[in-house]
Amino acid sequence: MGDHWFIILSIICGLCVAAELERFEQPCKGECSLSFLVIGDWGRRGAFNQSQVAFQMGKIGEKLDIDFVVSSGDNFYDNGLNGPHDPAFEQSFTNIYTANSLQKQWFSVLGNHDYRGDAEAQLSPLLRKIDSRWRCLRSFIVDAELAEIIFVDTTPFVKSYFLDPEDHTYDWRGVHPRKHYVNNLLKDVERALRESSAKWKIVVGHHAIRSIGHHGDTPELATHLLPILKANDVDFYMNGHDHCLEHISDTESPIQFLTSGAGSKAWRGDVKRLNREGLKFFYDGQGFMSVKLTQSDAEIVFYDVYGKILHTWNAKKQFVDYSSI
Repeated sequence: MGDHWFIILSIICGLCVAAELERFEQPCKGECSLSFLVIGDWGRRGAFNQSQVAFQMGKIGEKLDIDFVVSSGDNFYDNGLNGPHDPAFEQSFTNIYTANSLQKQWFSVLGNHDYRGDAEAQLSPLLRKIDSRWRCLRSFIVDAELAEIIFVDTTPFVKSYFLDPEDHTYDWRGVHPRKHYVNNLLKDVERALRESSAKWKIVVGHHAIRSIGHHGDTPELATHLLPILKANDVDFYMNGHDHCLEHISDTESPIQFLTSGAGSKAWRGDVKRLNREGLKFFYDGQGFMSVKLTQSDAEIVFYDVYGKILHTWNAKKQFVDYSSI
């Protein structure tokens, strides 16, 4: 009887998380262009150059007239928030990103450090009453007309957090049973990408699919998520986790892997020498990334803590006139 009820409960829990991803509308500008910044691994109450990076983000944000900001996770160190009233939220977010250009919506995913605290606190609407910019969910979609950005909760993919958590305690509420959670999320992502008619398809997660930084590639994402991205013509996969800036081109598809995890503490010299296929750019200091999209063009720019441009990459979308086919 015990095993029977366990199976039933597992099925019910699996069904509970198998829901269509919540969608947020984000209109593009009048001429149908879109600009945003990407920052990750930042929340340290201004320390480790977080404040300096925020200052430069404000300047670039004003120059580009950005529409919103993307946070690629690990929003609050060292162990997330301890609840929705944790003063670290204002100390590391509201009081740091004060520039006028950054008073736009912030769309964020959870990182592994966020799961070490009260993970659900960052999802709480109470935070939006403190700072209306904050929008954090486990997985969701930003429909920006020109682009669809799918935010994916990648932390539950990583088996080691469950099997060997070391001295850390993770808040897995809403995730167990893990296998059902991950499988349902993959189905949701695949369906959303398959049904998308957006000009640009972007996926954001905390963990890297490809990286030569400290953590390197994430095998679970390479095995389970990457084939879905390839099959559905995703243009960019953006992440944090490694405290660096990098750009790697996939060798088997047009996907560009873009790491922006240098919002505060960086890991100087912590570079893996293996699997450098497709590497276009790597920087082991603090900084952030900007994205500018039009119907036909994309421009990705990486900046350091002084606002200096480190790397630029441009892409074009081919227009197909189906009436002539």
